[in-house]
Amino acid sequence: MTMNSVGRPTAPNAAANGAEGFASLTGARGLLQDEPLLFELGGWDKTGVDFDAPDHDASDLGDLVRAAPIGLAGLSEPETMRHYVRLSQKNHAIDLALYPLGSCTMKHNPRLNEKMARLAGFADLHPLQPVSTTQGALELIDRLAHWLKTLTGMPAVAMTPKAGAHGELCGLLCIRAAHEAAGHGHRRRVLVPTSAHGTNPATAAFVGYSVEEIAQTADGRVDLADLEAKLGPDVAAIMVTNPNTCGLFERDVIEIARITHAHGAYFYCDGANFNAIVGKVRPGDLGVDAMHINLHKTFSTPHGGGGPGAGPVVLSAALAPFAPAPWVVHGPDGLTLVEEAKDQAAQAFGRMCAFQGQMGMFVRAYAYMRSHGSDGLRQVAEDAVLNANYIKAMLSAEMTPAFPDGPCMHEALFDDRWLDGTGVSTLDFAKAMIDEGFHPMTMYFPLVVHGAMLIEPTETESKRELDRFCEALLALARAAKAGDAQRFTGAPYLAPLSRLDETLAARKPKLTWRPEHDATPAAE
Repeated sequence: MTMNSVGRPTAPNAAANGAEGFASLTGARGLLQDEPLLFELGGWDKTGVDFDAPDHDASDLGDLVRAAPIGLAGLSEPETMRHYVRLSQKNHAIDLALYPLGSCTMKHNPRLNEKMARLAGFADLHPLQPVSTTQGALELIDRLAHWLKTLTGMPAVAMTPKAGAHGELCGLLCIRAAHEAAGHGHRRRVLVPTSAHGTNPATAAFVGYSVEEIAQTADGRVDLADLEAKLGPDVAAIMVTNPNTCGLFERDVIEIARITHAHGAYFYCDGANFNAIVGKVRPGDLGVDAMHINLHKTFSTPHGGGGPGAGPVVLSAALAPFAPAPWVVHGPDGLTLVEEAKDQAAQAFGRMCAFQGQMGMFVRAYAYMRSHGSDGLRQVAEDAVLNANYIKAMLSAEMTPAFPDGPCMHEALFDDRWLDGTGVSTLDFAKAMIDEGFHPMTMYFPLVVHGAMLIEPTETESKRELDRFCEALLALARAAKAGDAQRFTGAPYLAPLSRLDETLAARKPKLTWRPEHDATPAAE
C-alpha cells in the first residue's frame, strides 16, 4: 500500500465530502492553527529574555521616565516563533503558488540574490563611510547603472529614486528643470492616457502641473488624433506607459514621440512594464526622454511592504544635465561621487534622497542581471509574454478578453461580459479564487475596462503551474454559468476569515487594540 492511500484521501474534494458546514471546536482548520493577536496572548508579567539590572538610574531623563508598563506581551522564544509562523500560514505568498496580480509583477525572488545582498561587504555598509572604504559598492552601482543604460539605450541614469512613483517624480523634476533652463517655464500641462497608472497624474499634480487625459482607441491604445489635438505650447510632457496597462504594446510609440517633440514637449515613459520588453526593445530608440525602471518588476528585487525599493530613472541626452546628485564617476584615485551642484552637476535639480540609493536592491538587481546574462534577460521578456498569451488563450474558452484581437504582452486582460446573467460579480469571482488556493488577480483595473480582471503570470511560472491556475479559473467560470451563484456570493468559505466589509474597514479601521472589557470603540 502506498503512502498516498493510507489514512486519508489526497484529493481535497474527496476529503470534504460530507463535511459541509463543519467547524472545529478550536477555530483551527486541520493543521492550520487559529492564532489571536499578539496582545491577546497576554503574558504581561513575563519575558523570554533576561536583562541585567541597569548600572545607572534614569534620573537624567527627567519627565521622560516611563511611569507605567510599556504594554507589550511577554512571550517565550517558542511562543514567539510559533506566533509568526502561524500568521505566515494565513497569507498567500509567491513561494506558495502563482501570484496573478496584473500590473504588479509578483515574481519569484531568487535566493541567490538574497545571499549576495547579505554579504557583509554590502550589508554592513554605512552611508557616511569615507568613499575610499566603499569602492566595491560604488563599483557595483556603476556597473548596474551601465547595464541599465545599455538595456534602455539611454545615456544617463539617476540611481537614487526609491520606487516607481519616486522615479516619476525624479523624471518630471528633470523635465521641469529643462524647461525652466530654456525659458519655457510657462509649460505647465501634462498629458496622460486614460488607462495610466494612478501615480502618473498624481505625480504630475504633485510637481505643480495640471493634468489632461488622452483618449484611448477601441483597441486599447493611445488615440493619436486626440493626443495631437491636445498638444500645444503649454504642454511640458506626456506620460505614456509602454507596454500599457491594458497589456498591449503601443504600436505608434515612435509617432507619439515625434509629434510630442515637434510641439516642444518631453516624452516620459512609465517603465513599470519594462519586464515585457527587456532585451528586446530599447526605449531610447523609441524617442523616450525619461523612464523609471521598477527593479522589483524587471530585475526581481523584493516588492511591496512600503519599501525599501528602487526606481532608477534613465534619461535622454536632453535631460541628462538636470539629473539629481549624487552619481558615481571615475577619478584618478578610483571611484567617487558627484554630490555638489557645480561643474558637471551645475544644472542638477537637487537630490532625491539623503544618500546614494538602496544598496540592497542594487545588489539583488545586479546579481539577477549577472546570473541571467544578456540572452537570459531577453528570455525573461519572451517567457513573460508567452505565459500571458498562454493564459489568454486558455481562459478565452469561458471568459471574455477585453481586447481579443491579436496577442497581448506580459499580462492578459479580461472584462466581465461573460458573467452577464449569472448573478456573480468580478469581486465574487475573485473571492471564490481564494477558496481554490489562489490569490485573486488585479480587479477593476484598468478603469477603462468594465469589471476588469488583469492577470500577469510573469516569466517565472512553469506550464504546469499555469495549467493548474487556468483549470481552477475555468472550473469556477463553468460553475458561475451553471447557476451555482452561492459558491461565489458568500466566498471565501475556506479562508481564515470570511468576506470582510471592505468599505467599512477602509473608512473605520481599527488601528488600536484594547482589551474586551474596555468599552471605548477602537475607531471612530
